[in-house]
Amino acid sequence: MNSEKMGPVQPWWRIRIVWLAFGAPALVVVASFVTLGFAIHGRDLPVVDHGAAEADSNTPAMQARNHVVTPRR
Repeated sequence: MNSEKMGPVQPWWRIRIVWLAFGAPALVVVASFVTLGFAIHGRDLPVVDHGAAEADSNTPAMQARNHVVTPRR
């Protein structure tokens, strides 16, 4: 083969598809270690009591509508 017809040879870090082929999976590996760090060093959050929210969500639609338009004293 004649090297003049192939053009100049570029180093591997100058070719964009190489960054996509190796960079994207490497980014996923780094993100997985960050997620693992959050899982190991994270603290448990307290359980939220939804009992009070259920009482408000069971009000009839007419009562809720009338409550909104009633003027405050």
